[in-house]
Amino acid sequence: MKLCRAEYKTIAKFTDQLKPTRQSLKLLKERFPHHSQSTLLSIFSLEYQKRTKRSISKHHDPDVIESYYQRYLNEAKTRPSSPILLEMANEVDLSPSLLARVVVERFLQDQEDGVSVSKQVVSSMLREPTLIPDVHLARQVEQCTVNDCCYGPLVDCIKHAIGHEHEVLLRDKLRERNLSFLDENQLRAKGYDKTPDIILEVPIAVEGHVVHWIESKASFGDDQSHRTYLNEQFWSYWNSAVSLVTCGRGQEAEVHRGSVSLRLIGFDTHETVSDWLA
Repeated sequence: MKLCRAEYKTIAKFTDQLKPTRQSLKLLKERFPHHSQSTLLSIFSLEYQKRTKRSISKHHDPDVIESYYQRYLNEAKTRPSSPILLEMANEVDLSPSLLARVVVERFLQDQEDGVSVSKQVVSSMLREPTLIPDVHLARQVEQCTVNDCCYGPLVDCIKHAIGHEHEVLLRDKLRERNLSFLDENQLRAKGYDKTPDIILEVPIAVEGHVVHWIESKASFGDDQSHRTYLNEQFWSYWNSAVSLVTCGRGQEAEVHRGSVSLRLIGFDTHETVSDWLA
């Protein structure tokens, strides 16, 4: 179903009081049962990331980092079986995975005599907690990763899988309709640097719009996201009338620049994509 701006703002406002845990998704679904969980998760994740960008600097203050780390060490001694980092993340209103990264980085400084460890090393430990040379901390990090619905390696993996699924779906639907096209991999093999997901070798007309290429974004498309994609990606494509499909959830919009016309369409199900291409 299409989501109007008023409804989106209502959902976004409700997420202001939620922590980035999977329990919060249950509350969202109970409050807005007529929307799919994937739609609600996309909106929640997007809004929480905006919230985090506004406040993340205070969590990276050296004194704050030290207080988080010392508190973890103290509570690990008195409550070794408790989800200390998860509870702390909820208390300070920070993503569990982001707090886990802060604590792991500080822990590794102790292990390396104050020398900072590369982000790649920290990221590898967050992806695979068994690499952390402390069993208790490794277990705490795993709890944070599993319970975080907005950040972390598990969320990144899910997002990548969903994005790939939508791209495969789009190619399958185009083939079903015998439409000739080049996908992103074929375009890169030809030497193109920045490419859409699909370029139609023979443009088609859809709802009165000439479509030359299609970009699939498996995420919620609010106004800010649309502006970012336009400026960083879409305006660099072919200077002709085009149409954009946002495969995921989002608000419809149409924008123009010179001879370029972009239509931004939000879908909530695979079937809707099929109907649009029919």
